[in-house]
Amino acid sequence: MVHLARSVRTVAGASRAAQHRRSGGTVHCPAGPALSAVSQVGPTSPDPSGRDSRSPDPTGTDRTGPDSAAPPSGAAGGAAPGPLDRAVERYLQHLVVERGLAANTLVAYRRDLTRYVEFLRAVADPPHAPTVDSPEMVTPAHVSAFVRFVQRPVDGDTPGAGLSARSAARVVVAVRGAHRFWALETITTTDPAAQVPPPTPGMRLPKAISVEAVTRLLEAPDPSTAAGLRERALLEIMYSTGARVSEAIGLDVDDLSAAVRAASGSQAGESGELPFIRLFGKGSKQRLVPLGRPAVAALDAWLVRGRPEFSAKGKASPAVFLNARGGRISRQTAWNTIKAAAERSGLTKDGVEVTPHTLRHSFATHLLEGGADLRVVQELLGHASVTTTQVYTLVTADSLREVWTTAHPRAR
Repeated sequence: MVHLARSVRTVAGASRAAQHRRSGGTVHCPAGPALSAVSQVGPTSPDPSGRDSRSPDPTGTDRTGPDSAAPPSGAAGGAAPGPLDRAVERYLQHLVVERGLAANTLVAYRRDLTRYVEFLRAVADPPHAPTVDSPEMVTPAHVSAFVRFVQRPVDGDTPGAGLSARSAARVVVAVRGAHRFWALETITTTDPAAQVPPPTPGMRLPKAISVEAVTRLLEAPDPSTAAGLRERALLEIMYSTGARVSEAIGLDVDDLSAAVRAASGSQAGESGELPFIRLFGKGSKQRLVPLGRPAVAALDAWLVRGRPEFSAKGKASPAVFLNARGGRISRQTAWNTIKAAAERSGLTKDGVEVTPHTLRHSFATHLLEGGADLRVVQELLGHASVTTTQVYTLVTADSLREVWTTAHPRAR
């Protein structure tokens, strides 16, 4: 573990230069130049050139990398933004400054509201009336029509967006929030969305895999290569901490400082205490999560034997996980890592579904099965409400079927 401390100290200088303004779980965004960054947040997509791309932080301090700028709503094709576009931008600025939304969340809000604006411009109520281009022109009928639109299938008699109930509910929540803000800020005189409830998302059980399957997944990467060391460390950290993919790839070396002290210091040797790492979740909320010894060992191997090989190929980066060019890895790289590990381990062949969220689901499920308190799991996952965590207390689909088959008198 001394190697871990030494390797972290080696790259700490570069990391300090990229210190982020993060404190108290709040995104600090001063008025002025930082606000212009709001209109620069666009949908994240893999770079066709193969280069990693990551969403920018609206504060101007990037934890996840540059992304192509998206034009303001309605500005496509060089059209000047109208009143509706400006109202959307003002709401997005509010989300950054007042509510401290993270970059990825802001991207989702922009995408959902852009869909809404495009819908309003395409409809007329009543027929042949002027299309909507101002928040004041929106009526409850428009909002209700949009709710129906996002839920209708794409290939139906009346084509819709074809969103799932969960995705449709998210979109409508964004629309309701925007209208509520516009009414409170007197941009509009009424709130046409106030009486329009969002669709109720169906209950979806998280899909965890067995401990044996997790072990197969974690042991799949090839430790003889730098890429294999990175893959093993990434997978171990995700399962050991329950980190989201964005949290894992967003780790900086400085976020491991506490882990280094605990793992390499004399105190750790005497007390045997597990180290902690710092994760930055939704809304830039930070939390400390214990790091298991297998994860520390995998991280040590990556930082000592793998990371230097990649860091020598690019500019000094504070990121823990680097790509072959020395920059921070992308979500797509993380997804490819998980997919490749699932195939190499034979899980894919066995019909076991593995997604970027599988290790997080398995982390929570295995903790609860081991007797962990629900509130503790909530804190470890970074859930704002225990209600979100309670879904993990439900048995998995396979267990549900097994119990029903065994217990129900009409099952056989």
